[in-house]
Amino acid sequence: MFKRRPATLHFKLLAYFLLFGAIILVLLWVFQSFLLKPYYTTKKSKSVQQSAERIVKAIEQNKNIWTTIDNVASYNSLTVSVYGTESVLGFASPIYEINYDNPVARLSVETHEINSYYLLARQNGGTYMTVDSNSVADIARQKIENLRNAFSGASGDSAAPEVHYKSSTTDNVENMVYAAIAAKPDGEEMFLLVTSSITPLSNTLDIIQGQLLWVSIAYIILSVIFSLFASMRIARPISKTNSAAKELAKKNYEVDFNARGYLEVEELNGTLNYAKTELAATEKLQRELIANISHDLRTPLTMITGYGEVMRDLPGENTPENIQIIIDEATRLSTLVNDLLDLSKLQSGALQAEKKEFCLTDSIREIFSRYSKLVEQDGYNIIFEAKENVYINADELRISQVVYNLVNNAVNHVGEDKTVIVTQTVSKGKALIEVTDHGEGIPADKLEYIWERYYKVDKEHRRGVIGSGLGLSIVKSILDAHNARYGVRSALGKGSTFWFEIKIERTEKASLGNGGGTAFAP
Repeated sequence: MFKRRPATLHFKLLAYFLLFGAIILVLLWVFQSFLLKPYYTTKKSKSVQQSAERIVKAIEQNKNIWTTIDNVASYNSLTVSVYGTESVLGFASPIYEINYDNPVARLSVETHEINSYYLLARQNGGTYMTVDSNSVADIARQKIENLRNAFSGASGDSAAPEVHYKSSTTDNVENMVYAAIAAKPDGEEMFLLVTSSITPLSNTLDIIQGQLLWVSIAYIILSVIFSLFASMRIARPISKTNSAAKELAKKNYEVDFNARGYLEVEELNGTLNYAKTELAATEKLQRELIANISHDLRTPLTMITGYGEVMRDLPGENTPENIQIIIDEATRLSTLVNDLLDLSKLQSGALQAEKKEFCLTDSIREIFSRYSKLVEQDGYNIIFEAKENVYINADELRISQVVYNLVNNAVNHVGEDKTVIVTQTVSKGKALIEVTDHGEGIPADKLEYIWERYYKVDKEHRRGVIGSGLGLSIVKSILDAHNARYGVRSALGKGSTFWFEIKIERTEKASLGNGGGTAFAP
């Protein structure tokens, strides 16, 4: 079945940019076509309400009432009417009899509307707001022009009825009407009508939509251009890094990751450059390891074959000494193969630790018995110092392998005194094991690399006295599996001290017959 190929980063970025631009364009059209009038009405309503509340506050405090009305009405283009409550409720009130040009019939209709707003405000807790026709504005315009003439000599804060007026309205225009009942400090009530015309938006919408059409065309063109540019600019460093990574996958370690553009790409290139260096070093060290292991395998095999042929072809050579050499070389060969298998399993995670409680101190003493031949025949001096028996919860076989490999490493690099010292100390619930030799030491710039896979401080291959040469790699893998701390201290010409620290379960005082204090290997 045909498998669809994933889209490139450049294509996806282009598609996302264009989609984002399309969404913005649709939102603009929706807002201008359907949401502009509701938005305009809502803002107008809020403005009228805030203006009315400011006037009501001035009335309730009886301070600068008419000045406040002047300022609010002129600033917000409002029509403001103020009545005494008796003129609103009484149809025959003198306030409605001043200089009207229209018949009484019209006057009664207008008075009824004002009265209705008053009653609605009274029922609604003192305020009422609605959108109505322009009749109320007409009332305000007629009444206020007349009242300005009638009360032109009144003082600024005189008693109601009073009317203050700003702006006018035109026919067939809807008005935002806000009615409120306000009481002066002396208890006198006044009725406030604030009206504002709502401008018809049909013609405005036609103009805006016509303009928006041209804006949309320009926006689409610019969006395509910008999306192409931005997607190429963003995708180019990734594409360059991807091409270099393909070369690295072909084992071309000369490739350079130098793409620039933004922080993440530079950090990725830095990581890949580091990985390239490590891979190149690993491959080189792996070739060296293969060469060294080939040498270590060839040497015992050659000796086994040689001594076997001698024993077969020469009478009298079938001696216990020759047989022992064959056994020793076979044992060395078996040790090398086992170490290789252990290292592979440990680093792949296939070898799981089987933890149990055991005496670490006794385990180290038992390991020392393996060095009796070195002590007796070659004059090595291997010392173990421990003041108490320490019990830990760990994999006994693997921890013993750690100690054995560290001692082997010390024996292989021992100094002229042929002395290796192993010390066990207890501090803060942890046991510290240190293995010290007085050999040539390790350069300071190479200390951090000695635990790494395939690394050898001495690049010239030298067959060790004991072991396979893979000890430190095995030590690192085992201690990592036990979450134990480990390290090395070394000085050129003075020797090295390898150490590890592991949590203890309990301690026990060592008996005299059990090697307390300073103990020498048998």
